[in-house]
Amino acid sequence: MPTHARPAHIGLAFAALVAAAWVTIHIGGIFFWRFGWWSAPLILVQAWLSTGLFIAAHDAMHGSLAPGRPEVNAWAGRIALRLYAMLSFDALRRAHFEHHRRPGSAEDPDFHPNRPRAFVPWLIRFFAGYYTDMMLALITVRIWAYILLGARAEHIILFWGVPSILALLQLFYFGTYLPHRHGADTFADRHNARSNSMGRLAAVTSCFNFGAYHHEHHLFPDTPWWRLPARRERGANLVRS
Repeated sequence: MPTHARPAHIGLAFAALVAAAWVTIHIGGIFFWRFGWWSAPLILVQAWLSTGLFIAAHDAMHGSLAPGRPEVNAWAGRIALRLYAMLSFDALRRAHFEHHRRPGSAEDPDFHPNRPRAFVPWLIRFFAGYYTDMMLALITVRIWAYILLGARAEHIILFWGVPSILALLQLFYFGTYLPHRHGADTFADRHNARSNSMGRLAAVTSCFNFGAYHHEHHLFPDTPWWRLPARRERGANLVRS
């Protein structure tokens, strides 16, 4: 069996489970749900699953979702991002690779060079960089398709709009802002990235390890999210730059 077989199975199993749970809540919430006190925790779970879809697509960009299978990575990433928020996998991959080539610079699409500590301006720049007119048009078409199929607007908002926005905030805050913002401490190397201290459970629930182990990710971008803790345990951040 190829050495990449086991990581491929783990990555694809993770993506499939997240996608299946997301689709179940998405369809059930939009078309069949009856509101009650239990709606709020379910919406929060859906936000976390939305973050998981993005992380699956992110690993696919780096070829670590299904190692050695570029077409599988590409199609899995496209499906995950379309489900999540009608994002373009190919456009986002190009921008993300630019982020890795020039992290924390004026050419970094995920960075705000003029406001490297300001949360809101940076978030606005981050959002505007990924949501084009075409993406917003696709979202509008999808919303109207749901309405024509009998969905109510408030169900679409609560079970797609709210989880998508919460996931965006989660991804930005833990996966971009905290690791790359300028502060009193200096960055260790040219990656202009830091890891953040938090427990294993918090690391997974916040941003699937990409907040707690962000420097490790920049050092070894082909490492899938679930293997990042092992990189730190081996002291990888001290031996490669």
